[in-house]
Amino acid sequence: MSSGQLPRWVDFGLIPALNLMAAFLVSGLVVLLIGESPIEVVKILIWGSLGFGEGIGFTLFNATSFIFTGLAVAVAFHAGLFNIGGEGQAYVGGLGVAFACLMLDSYVPWWVTLPFAVMGGALFGAAWAFIPAWLQATRGSHIVITTIMFNFIGAALMGYLLVDVISKPGSMQPETRTFEAGGQLPLLDDLLPGDFFGTSQVNLSLVIALLCCVFVWILIWRTRLGYEIRTFGANPTAAIYAGISPARIIIVTMMISGGLAGLMAINEIMGAQHRLLIEFVAGYGFVGIAVALMGRAHPVGIVLSAVLFGMLYQGGAELAFEIPAITRDMIVVIQGLVILFAGALEYMFRPALVQLFNFSSAPSKAAG
Repeated sequence: MSSGQLPRWVDFGLIPALNLMAAFLVSGLVVLLIGESPIEVVKILIWGSLGFGEGIGFTLFNATSFIFTGLAVAVAFHAGLFNIGGEGQAYVGGLGVAFACLMLDSYVPWWVTLPFAVMGGALFGAAWAFIPAWLQATRGSHIVITTIMFNFIGAALMGYLLVDVISKPGSMQPETRTFEAGGQLPLLDDLLPGDFFGTSQVNLSLVIALLCCVFVWILIWRTRLGYEIRTFGANPTAAIYAGISPARIIIVTMMISGGLAGLMAINEIMGAQHRLLIEFVAGYGFVGIAVALMGRAHPVGIVLSAVLFGMLYQGGAELAFEIPAITRDMIVVIQGLVILFAGALEYMFRPALVQLFNFSSAPSKAAG
């Protein structure tokens, strides 16, 4: 093992687990400071998210959105790009989903509308990511700055459209009309026997999210384009020397990333709200950054970390109800600590682990 390298099980398993333990340890100290029991808090958090069918349903519903945005960030990561525009790309992607539903919902069943909604969400999200990608590829504009700016531009654009252009006639609410049955995805409870998930809104978009995980795995690790993306992300100079076009990789990767973010709107717009409304993204795009970091930009890790954040969202709601001293703001603090340790302090434990594994392998090297 060379200096700085770690076994894959340490890099992709142990380090994220240590980061998560550190986040919950600090969160436990905060809970102690306000006079509550951390053990009781953990019990309620787990029970509220996984202890009954409805809680599991809401956990999976939140996790579905996190999978889409986490995959979007992960694809860009592999090219060495930091796409912080998932929020805006998902927002504009909702416009593509809504257009498909508004045009078809009165004439065809949902399973005919769904492919057009998927294409609309992906195309609108990809188009919103294309402009920052083109600016970096051709003008040298930094992708972080431009994608952040486009989040606000997308929010302003959607506000204008929902108030003055596509709002429901006669309504003062910034939203479209409610979709007919042809524009509503079925809930999983409608497709499975029984009523396990209760009133939760987990719907067929969960299956679409898992299919996107398979797509990303094949794209990144089993295609020529994926190899070029990973090569460019690892060493742009070597990639250029090998004949890989930086402009093409930047634009194509960001459009794929934006398309995945745009698909998040399927879960919220077509699966739950059944209309396009203001601020439906609700921060999912930013949390997707932490999901991708904690999942090490791998689809399997992203699914696991998305479920974790889904548990924090759903379990946090139950926790705020059961223990009034633990407010929603306190839950946001816990989520923020997880993001801090998974993102900003991602490599806090790495130097010590590298020294430990190098020390443990030194006797075997000497004997060899």
